[in-house]
Amino acid sequence: MMKHVFAALLMAVPLAAPAQERAEVIRGIVAEDIVGGFAELDERAADMVQASGQDCTHPGLHESYAAAFSAWVRVSHLRFGPSEAENRAFALAYWPDPRGRTAKAIRKMLADGDEDLLSAEAYADMSIAARGFYALDYLLHEEDLATIGTPGYRCALVRTIVADIHGTTGELAEAWGAFAPKLTEPGPDSPYRSEDEVLQVLYKSASTGLEFASDMRLGRPLGTFERPRPNWAEAYRSGLSLRLLQEAVRGAGGLALRLASGNAVLQDRLRAELEAFQTDAEALDDPVFASVADPMGRFRVESLRTDVQDIREIVQGELGPALGVSAGFNSMDGD
Repeated sequence: MMKHVFAALLMAVPLAAPAQERAEVIRGIVAEDIVGGFAELDERAADMVQASGQDCTHPGLHESYAAAFSAWVRVSHLRFGPSEAENRAFALAYWPDPRGRTAKAIRKMLADGDEDLLSAEAYADMSIAARGFYALDYLLHEEDLATIGTPGYRCALVRTIVADIHGTTGELAEAWGAFAPKLTEPGPDSPYRSEDEVLQVLYKSASTGLEFASDMRLGRPLGTFERPRPNWAEAYRSGLSLRLLQEAVRGAGGLALRLASGNAVLQDRLRAELEAFQTDAEALDDPVFASVADPMGRFRVESLRTDVQDIREIVQGELGPALGVSAGFNSMDGD
């Protein structure tokens, strides 16, 4: 199904005439990729709240959880404006977590069983390591947690984290709707003085999103040939590692494709590379990159990483110069 969704995204971006106005490109990105993307995220988070009220266990929640997580990853490269404000992006996604802070926080909460921490107000003040999709992933899928605390508290904590995620996605959807005119109408009343500055921040988002996909979503589980680290893959406990990689490339790569409007040759090159990536991803049959310890399996995952790097090379080497911009600092780097 992912293959068909990805193909539909690519076909939905028409080849634009060279004279297409930059303002039109920006309006399309803001309306569909940004405002539309965060609205969809909030809808999927609402579905997750409803599902958790019916069944707080892994089987009952998994489908809505995976859909909401995927919706987040599709917009996770947009690390500016409302996403940066109040640490909202990190509150949804604290990863990578090299010090294991999420595991420590969740295990402590289960062991302590403190009911006072389960209110919306209290949980919003918790460390970002205890919040968001990765905290929920750990809570739902780490098998040895069954021996810590009580089932009742565990269920209540699941529902609290789900509600907290929905609270953040609601804030993001509302804030991005209000922020949209600052992107579509740059000038004295906007943080962006011109369309060029808007294109700069959008280009940076696409470039750094692809970089994160290559270096973190694939680079971490690959490790080195002598020391592969499959358990460093994103969301490996829930089996979502490959799916989230596809969503990340769909989001950041799709943004790059829109930014290439007006340059048919460049759009064609990007489209071809994105399709090649998706074909290889669909053929991988390794949802959590567990095969990185096997020579042939490792080769396939490395090939997938090369696909992502090829996309980013076009973005950096051709799209950036065509727009007259550069990526600059990567705001997706966490602690």
